[in-house]
This record gives sequence, C-alpha cells and structure tokens, in this order.
Amino acid sequence: MAINYNLAKVFALADGDTDFVLKIARIFVAEIPKDLKELELAIKEKDHANAFLFAHKIKPSLELFGMLIAHDDIILIESWCHLKGKRKEIAATFESIKLQINKAIKEIKKDYPI
Repeated sequence: MAINYNLAKVFALADGDTDFVLKIARIFVAEIPKDLKELELAIKEKDHANAFLFAHKIKPSLELFGMLIAHDDIILIESWCHLKGKRKEIAATFESIKLQINKAIKEIKKDYPI
C-alpha cells in the first residue's frame, strides 16, 4: 500500500495500461534523483536560474505522483528563486522535499518490479 505517493493520476492517464504505469514509475525512479542532485547543487551555489529550472522540471512529477506536500514545497523553492535567495529556510525546505522523494522512491521500488 502506497503511503508516500499516490498513482491515481498515473492510472487515470494509463487508462488500464499497467505497462504504462510501470514505465512512468521507472522514469520517476531513474530521473528524479538526478534532477534533485542538480537542484541541490544549484541551491548551494545560489544559482537561482538553474535552481528554478530543476524545481520547475521536478514539480509536475510530484503532482503526478500525488506528493502534495513536496509539490507545495517545490513551489516555495521556485519562489525562492524569483526572490534571489532571500528566504533563509530554503535549505530545510529542500531537505524536506529530498526526504519525501527518497521515501517515495524506496516505496515504489518495493511496490513495483523496478
């Protein structure tokens, strides 16, 4: 049973195609950690343009996987980018997203043959 993610939107898009669901889950597990590392680096370097790019790239996947808190947090990071790093709590926000994503990936790997 999924606790850290929800594939309801993926199943709705799949229209009964379980191979499609598995493919989307595999892409999430393979690509999101790479993007997360790039986001982390951009935040550390206060590279607001790249931080926004990767936050914006990750955001739809969080919504698609029903990770609503992480989705809200990534919106905060996008805002931080627009404010040019004037928000001190951004490091904690990023760590929260990272933890949520890592929990979801671990659970997806447990739930699906990935």
